[in-house]
Amino acid sequence: MARAIWTGFISFGLVSVPVGLHSATEEHELDFHQFQRGTSDRIRYKRVNERTGREVDYAKIVKGHDVGGGEYVIVEQEELADIAPGRSRSLEITRFVDLDEIDPIHFQKSYYLAPSDTGSASSYGLLRDALAKTNRAGIASFVMRSKEYLAAIRADGKVIVLETMFFADEIRDPAKELGDLPAKSSGGKNLSMAMDLVEAMSDTWRPGDYKDSYTERVKKLVADKRKGKELVFNEEEPEATTTTDLVSALRASVEAARTRRESAKKTTAKKAPAKKASARKKTPAKKSAKKKTA
Repeated sequence: MARAIWTGFISFGLVSVPVGLHSATEEHELDFHQFQRGTSDRIRYKRVNERTGREVDYAKIVKGHDVGGGEYVIVEQEELADIAPGRSRSLEITRFVDLDEIDPIHFQKSYYLAPSDTGSASSYGLLRDALAKTNRAGIASFVMRSKEYLAAIRADGKVIVLETMFFADEIRDPAKELGDLPAKSSGGKNLSMAMDLVEAMSDTWRPGDYKDSYTERVKKLVADKRKGKELVFNEEEPEATTTTDLVSALRASVEAARTRRESAKKTTAKKAPAKKASARKKTPAKKSAKKKTA
């Protein structure tokens, strides 16, 4: 089993379950170094005194917080360490909430929680199954790497998943960030057609259907350039649909989506009978074999 990045206890009521925290996700992307164009010279970053232009050793650097007006409050590394929260060993669930009530915008990163020893397996399974059957998430806070996290603890099949979450004051207000947004739709024919389009394009969620095509194209670009080839991608940006074109665009989209769905159904229907036919062909062969034996 992979090494846990944090170990501690899930506590709910008087029950404590020793667990280890493991990363549930990983990102696949190519790493690039920086070079000066036309050379093989790497670009390096240095900590430089902007007044003298000289490089400064890390041990001689302190942090300063800008309080406005060109004034900074200087804080030493030791001072930050003194007030940092200790390495928490407790994931104390303070309440359980309906999982569907949590806006996904609060979710930050996913981790797996695993029992730390075989003796805690039954307690772990009990919490997992209770969460699954009630569709609840346990809300807790804990400290990891000198940072406090809010967390939602939920069940996912055989595993308990911990979602680190943004605190409420970390979620930006869309009204302040974006300004005026379109008013609620007045309904009517356009809304009805838009709903028809949503229904026509609806399907089962299958995460395996989606791949990181951009990273694959970057890999191909690197491979082709290594062979001396130049690769050019031509993609036209779509034009914004105007109000006058909206009705015709919706109608055409609904018809196209329905055609694709019907085509998919026919393809599935054609494949299904083929298996039944092959199964029926085997039956007479078995009967004739029995007659010969008799």
